[in-house]
Amino acid sequence: MKIDAFRTLDAVVRGGSFAAAAQAMHLTPSAVSMQMKQLERYLGRPLFDRSGQQVRATPAALELVGTMQPALDALQTLRHRTPTRVAGHLKIGMIELLQPLLLPPAITHTRRFYPGLQIALRRGTSMELTEAVRAGQLDAALVARPASGAPSGLEWTPLVRCELVFIAPPNGEPGRGVASSAARERARLPELMRSLDWIRYNRATTTGAMATRFVRGMVPQKRSLMELDSAAAIVAMVHAGLGFSVLQVLNRALFAQYPVRVIPLGKDGPHFDICAVRRSGDVNDRLHQAWTEALRAALAEARLAMQPAAPLITAAFP
Repeated sequence: MKIDAFRTLDAVVRGGSFAAAAQAMHLTPSAVSMQMKQLERYLGRPLFDRSGQQVRATPAALELVGTMQPALDALQTLRHRTPTRVAGHLKIGMIELLQPLLLPPAITHTRRFYPGLQIALRRGTSMELTEAVRAGQLDAALVARPASGAPSGLEWTPLVRCELVFIAPPNGEPGRGVASSAARERARLPELMRSLDWIRYNRATTTGAMATRFVRGMVPQKRSLMELDSAAAIVAMVHAGLGFSVLQVLNRALFAQYPVRVIPLGKDGPHFDICAVRRSGDVNDRLHQAWTEALRAALAEARLAMQPAAPLITAAFP
């Protein structure tokens, strides 16, 4: 049983819900639920009463937290007291849209706590980087996990759930806020798609393929004006009035630089999980644990930096 499961249990008990634990641990609620079920199977007893609208910790869960917490605290103190023992190289892949947001704080964390850990970075699409991990060319990668068809033999650690959004030129109904008119705007999406050209995000990527399926589901015969693999270029094109797009934009500064109409697609819209992926045999390796810790610290910093923005990133940091 992984130590992280006991930490997650403590977060559930402290926060009172799987959602609160997901935010505290920088996981998706589904990942929290999976860890708790694995822990229950490991112990052979229920840890939660699920009969009501919210789960409630059983006495067994409280006893387990009380037993494990001193050891977990002592272990955490020991890890940070001896950072130089983590030394080595990791070849890491990271999709480009995440690099400005997560790479600086992650490297800052490793320099502070694990100065002996050296990171070599490679960029690419989620599919390319996942295949590189599976083939042993990379030690780990931060990618968008496909909804189906994920390669076997790999360990996927969900970190955050992201939603794709519809963006359109800023002209037209400029005074209406996204929150108050989102449902009405979504009802007009087929009309908007027919009246505007489509600036497509690279369909060879996981998120680009999802966006293509969404658009074609609304307007089956729609063709794109052009296809780009840069979110910044697409937002700039839409800002200039050249068309619409469906994509994920993590760098909210783009919307300040190139104002556009942002229409959330709702709970049934396309979404994906950002995951750390690595080969199953490497899951408990000390270097990988240090890098995952750095990623979670980076996600916490990103959450604080993005809270004033529209809620386009959910679950791990809503």
